[in-house]
Amino acid sequence: MGESFQVPIVNFQTHPDRYAHWQFSVDGAVATVNMNVQQDHPMWSGLYELKQNSYDLGVDIELNDIQQRLRFEHPEVRAVVVTGANRDSPKVFCAGANIHMLGNAPHAFKVNFCKYTNETRCNLEDASAHSGQVWIAALNGTAAGGGYELALACEKIYLIDDGNAAVSLPEVPLLGVLPGTGGLTRLSDKRKIRPDVSDLFCTKAEGFRARDAKKYRLIDGAFPRSKWQAGITGVAEGIAASQAEKAGPGIKLPEITSEDADGRWQYRFVTVAVEGRMATLTVKAPDAAPERSATTWSLHAFRELEDALLRLRINHLEVGLVLLKTEGDRDAVLAAEQWVLAGKDSDWLLNEIYRFQLRTLRRLDNMAKSTFSIVEPGHCFVGLLYELALSSDRIYMLLDEDEENSIALSAANQGAYPMSSGLSRLEVRFLGEPDALSAALGLSEAVLAEDAEEMGLVTASPDDIDWEDEVRIAIEERLSMSPDALTGMEQNLRFGGAESCDTKIYGRLTAWQNWIFQRPNAVGERGALTMYGHPERPVFDFRRT
Repeated sequence: MGESFQVPIVNFQTHPDRYAHWQFSVDGAVATVNMNVQQDHPMWSGLYELKQNSYDLGVDIELNDIQQRLRFEHPEVRAVVVTGANRDSPKVFCAGANIHMLGNAPHAFKVNFCKYTNETRCNLEDASAHSGQVWIAALNGTAAGGGYELALACEKIYLIDDGNAAVSLPEVPLLGVLPGTGGLTRLSDKRKIRPDVSDLFCTKAEGFRARDAKKYRLIDGAFPRSKWQAGITGVAEGIAASQAEKAGPGIKLPEITSEDADGRWQYRFVTVAVEGRMATLTVKAPDAAPERSATTWSLHAFRELEDALLRLRINHLEVGLVLLKTEGDRDAVLAAEQWVLAGKDSDWLLNEIYRFQLRTLRRLDNMAKSTFSIVEPGHCFVGLLYELALSSDRIYMLLDEDEENSIALSAANQGAYPMSSGLSRLEVRFLGEPDALSAALGLSEAVLAEDAEEMGLVTASPDDIDWEDEVRIAIEERLSMSPDALTGMEQNLRFGGAESCDTKIYGRLTAWQNWIFQRPNAVGERGALTMYGHPERPVFDFRRT
């Protein structure tokens, strides 16, 4: 592949009928998810083989689809066992991300790949914490690197005790990089492993087998091969029994489709238009009353938004600025929002819709692109959709002569949709301004452009005379700056205040791993990632920087 390799267009939509690498089955309250990676079916044929249950982006797209379908289509499931496929003598549960794919992929793809896998692992944790579907890792073989990081995203980890299987994070000693999917953070923040034990573990390429892994709390338990299946079944059934049952059938998720032509793609509620290094993403308001279905605006529009954001990330690296716009009936937006928030604590489906909206907004927070929200007459930046604006790096609002242009806040902006840190976007906006935060939270009426700027709810509110020039100049200035510097700046500024395990994972990926992925010690001509699988040893520059 190499830096000149053009990564093919990625389609993030899939279906169980098209899975190549996973199977899942449901038996009452327990689902079993089998990882059975087909080594001759990589995402890009002929470029690498997915040996030892290693994964690429295509494998992870299927896994993300599985967790989503379990949540919406199988509410009866209360425990999810993820394990290796039932082979005669499995020796490797998962060897992690495919090294040859990573070693040869363009740098930007490496980072976006890691970001997607991080979001998928966080989604598994979200399912365990908020959907009553507790994920259990049943490691029936060695879990190395990303394989163990997948296990760490589960609430319980069990390892087969056969004298061979182990858990390990060998990235530092073998590849000269860091575990790319939150492994270090979950050791320290989630499992709370002692720093010296974590240091030993992360520099011991072969890792720990069952006895020591259990001693150091790297796993929750182990079973010998003779008791393996019975042991895992007992764990899963016990956990399922501890979770509340959900009433009502699941809903089938239809595939998200769009009409694509000439740098523009249009879904039912979302449209994206790419023009050079800028894209305009427009979200439309609901066109019907909310209903308990897979196609209701509250779910379908956000599934379209998620797909659009992922396509922009991976398939349009040249796009550096995304203009966010909305249009339509603002009352319909507020009605759809109120329907979800009022019912999420009593209706499992509305809770899942709410959780999905949360996850999609967090994907927007994590975009490695600048985002400007453009608030013009006819928009519907109110309540839930105003969260899109609050996620933006800047908000420009037209001060129109007719005073028709206004924004409106609601319960959605008062903490109902927190960022990954646990803080609301308004709280982050006004970290050092408690009076401004109180004034914003106390709003009960729509706010005109001039007042919105005065209150700090928008960045600027040019009038009709200056509007086009000010917005144009802001866009041109942004696109003239270093994208590397902007990405670093934005990630520092977007996540003010308290940190969580999730924000540490994303922040460390953006900063540390992004840097290490470009260093000669990892990807140089004799770097560890480059030399992996070759008989020669890597050559390091031993100066610390």
